[in-house]
Amino acid sequence: MTASSTAMPLTRNRPDSVARAAERALVLALVTAGATLIVVPLLLTLYLSVFDEKLILFPPRGYTLSWYPAILPNFGKAILTSLKLGTAAVVGSLLLGVPAGIGLARHRFRGRGAIATLLLAPLTMPGIALGLAVYVALVAIDEQLGSAVTGSIAGLVLAHVMITTPWVVRLCLASLANHDRAAEEAAASLGAGPLTVIWRVTLPAMRAGIVAAALFAFVISFENLELALFLTSPGVTTLPVAVLQYLEYHIDPLVSAVAVAQIVAVAAVLLLLDRFVRLGKVVQ
Repeated sequence: MTASSTAMPLTRNRPDSVARAAERALVLALVTAGATLIVVPLLLTLYLSVFDEKLILFPPRGYTLSWYPAILPNFGKAILTSLKLGTAAVVGSLLLGVPAGIGLARHRFRGRGAIATLLLAPLTMPGIALGLAVYVALVAIDEQLGSAVTGSIAGLVLAHVMITTPWVVRLCLASLANHDRAAEEAAASLGAGPLTVIWRVTLPAMRAGIVAAALFAFVISFENLELALFLTSPGVTTLPVAVLQYLEYHIDPLVSAVAVAQIVAVAAVLLLLDRFVRLGKVVQ
């Protein structure tokens, strides 16, 4: 009796240990595959950016860093336009998205679900379809009002605010989801008005989320191609459109150098912000 009773748990635990080992192996394989899909294209882009060739040929005859100083002479104006557009999109999306996030997170009212769906709708639409719809809408506005919004920087700013605001709303909602309302209720019970509570308690608690939202908005605006294809004009060309036009006539490592420079710039900003603002708190 004793021998059989001690053997049964051993028999029962063996399949469990095998299942756990198989689960760990599967998770490790998935993580490895995901890391490979992310890292390998980045390494290949970095490798191509130092080819000493005017055409991308393998193996290259040598290596050089001369493509990096050529970025500004070829794309300087487009980079400046994208920087201005990204900054304007960040300001506009924060002005709209932060109050919307606070309202959706802290208040219950009729139509709340419909408003949340409307604010997040641009995330669910294909970029080409969205760009075409915005272009048609701006052309209709110009025809009715006699304005010239289509093809101007103002039209691009309005379109980019539309696609960046949903990210601001989502990150603001995420930052408030991890924040206890007790501090806000305590401030209100001590006589602070609603605006004072928001300014002195809610916004400081959302700081990491707001900074992350601004960063996401800028990157999305800076890298957007679909809207720019429809809304740019000869005098207003963003970096993605300039790169696409460059690729029509050139197949050299300059575009890879542009991509590497952007990756390094975004990574540096992320590391700097995470050091002082702790962006990881937003997703905890």
